[in-house]
Amino acid sequence: MIGFELKGGYEAGRTLMDHVKLATLAVSLGGVETLISHPASMTHASVPRESRIAAGITDGLVRLAVGIEDVEDLVADLEQALSHVGSPHLSDSLAG
Repeated sequence: MIGFELKGGYEAGRTLMDHVKLATLAVSLGGVETLISHPASMTHASVPRESRIAAGITDGLVRLAVGIEDVEDLVADLEQALSHVGSPHLSDSLAG
């Protein structure tokens, strides 16, 4: 399980979720497939923003539970999805 923060906040997170193809959009962490979630628009969408932020759930937070897929396929999928966020490379899209 890894978590990362996207530059661009909430909209960047939603855009990424709309464009991943290999990772499955899910809020559960079961199974062997790669799962991805954007808590601000999924599991914690009904939580007021101030409360989410106070709990460490920022607008751009993405959670990725890596499965058994080929690492090159996963990286390629994330990079193609991130190109819709505004950057073709994972490292360029991360906040911090």
